Amino acid sequence: MLDRVTENESERRSRNPVIVISGPPGSGKTTYAKRLSSDLSLPYYSAGQIFREIAKSKGISLIELSQIAERNSSIDVLIDRTTLERAVNKGGVIEGHLSAFVLADLADLSIYINAPLDTRIKRIAGRETREFLDILRETLAREESQYMRFMALYGVDTNILEKFDIVINTEGLDIDTVYSIIRRSVENILGKFKMGQQ
Repeated sequence: MLDRVTENESERRSRNPVIVISGPPGSGKTTYAKRLSSDLSLPYYSAGQIFREIAKSKGISLIELSQIAERNSSIDVLIDRTTLERAVNKGGVIEGHLSAFVLADLADLSIYINAPLDTRIKRIAGRETREFLDILRETLAREESQYMRFMALYGVDTNILEKFDIVINTEGLDIDTVYSIIRRSVENILGKFKMGQQ
């Protein structure tokens, strides 16, 4: 279990803003988070990348690591603690399936990106050149595993999105349209953040 983190106003003003972009696999969160980080010169951090690196270092698939994490909570706690420390120390754009729940007390803006399952699977299949049904089975298994693990660790239902400031369904919207919504929202927060630093 993670310790609750609180900041006083001077600590908050001394770091970059914390912009969290969350969402399920294939939603587009990584695309938007990287673009936002680059365009606004904010640090970028991916909780999902840490999970992928752990799987790679062990020579196992993401599903296999998810199954191990169901029995051994230290994997999720390590990733969540690293994400929390990154937010406190550096701020920036932080991307991850569940990062907004981990950073609920620190985030200056939390955005949830989503799309229908069929759309998300087609996107993943397009970039990974794998069979649709294989990706569907893997994605459903990963999402169920994440839900169960987070509920067991923190007692949080990750299907409840009330912690998010903005929820965007990207179905039927092109990348630039979605990005413009995200960027305008972030620039608004940045303006308020900079005013608070003066």
